[in-house]
Amino acid sequence: MPREVGPSLNERQFFQQALKEKIRIDGRNFEDFRQVQLEFGDEYGVSDVRLGKTRVLTKISAEVTTPYPDRPFDGLFTITTALSPMTLPSFSVSGPPSETEILLSRLLEKTIRRSGALDTESLCLLAGKSCFSVRADVHILSADGNLVDAACFGVVSALRHFRRNDISVSGEEVTVYTLREREGVPLSLLHYPLCVTFSFYTPAPGEEEMVLVDATQLEEHTRDGSCTIGMNKHGEVCQIAKLGGAPTDAVMLLQCANVALQHVLKLSKIMDEKLAEDTKKRDKGGMRAELSAENARITE
Repeated sequence: MPREVGPSLNERQFFQQALKEKIRIDGRNFEDFRQVQLEFGDEYGVSDVRLGKTRVLTKISAEVTTPYPDRPFDGLFTITTALSPMTLPSFSVSGPPSETEILLSRLLEKTIRRSGALDTESLCLLAGKSCFSVRADVHILSADGNLVDAACFGVVSALRHFRRNDISVSGEEVTVYTLREREGVPLSLLHYPLCVTFSFYTPAPGEEEMVLVDATQLEEHTRDGSCTIGMNKHGEVCQIAKLGGAPTDAVMLLQCANVALQHVLKLSKIMDEKLAEDTKKRDKGGMRAELSAENARITE
């Protein structure tokens, strides 16, 4: 597996000196996110998230399958991640998954699937015989730090945007209709968890610990520790992942949770606005009516 190339000595010293002077290289405050851009594809369930130079594409798909024997009333929900060597040379498709890919998959799993964001019982068609299997494919197109937050935002937005095929059940027979035959059915989501990642720095022994939000690739390479908080807009904590690194005070984690809630509210607002815009475009009285208005014949 190719080894990831870290920052040079000059880059490290420049960053550490800027940090001592309370300055981030890109000009942001310590608790600021980069600009978040969200776009939806022509198909339902496709989201394109850009967080600075980090870009994540998520696609949701669903198919009819057989449920697990020990959970006959639940559908299936899986999240897969794809990190290409074109994104970073350290990502390999032939060898074992990298540490970054493993951590990304586990955090998405804990934040979204294990927190019960998607109601899997609503995916059941016939108990023990057939159900929907929903799959989220996460593709990292560009990596410049904070993949977890961008990927989680992309998966949740794609789940909210997705429409599964409508079905009808007659006895033991299940009929699945295409989107041309019937309007798609949105997924049943119980809440919308999002991730906010904090990076911890200790410039020198005895000095005050510094915390940055939404770290770039350079900031991730030079941090002493990190913490990812999964939370919904109601302030309910879904998971807290402190994966090694320097020890952190409990009071600091509480402060991070308060900051995370503010960012989750902002991200949720952005998601709601983009979903409303997409719904308006797809509405028959929205964009379609405007496109056909020019060609409509005027009759007296």
